[in-house]
Amino acid sequence: MAEKIIRPTAVKIDHVTNERLKKLAESRRRTPHWMILEAVRQYLDREEKREAFHREGIGAWKEYQLSGLHLTFEEADAWLARLEAGQDEDIPPCHD
Repeated sequence: MAEKIIRPTAVKIDHVTNERLKKLAESRRRTPHWMILEAVRQYLDREEKREAFHREGIGAWKEYQLSGLHLTFEEADAWLARLEAGQDEDIPPCHD
């Protein structure tokens, strides 16, 4: 198994933010270090998902431009309503 290399990274924050961090860490029974690391991980997870969503959207748009295949708003809305009502069904076939 490969050894995990951990390197320190400095973060400069103002006094007010630092005090807020300390107070919250204390109330959660965590260290400020843990709070910062958790915040960075959550931020990265969220932003990576946002980036993937953006890439998928661009890919879908390019595919539509090439093929012209689509669903109308009404078709998609009716399908989503059926899903919301608990009906388990596949997405309707796209058409041009």
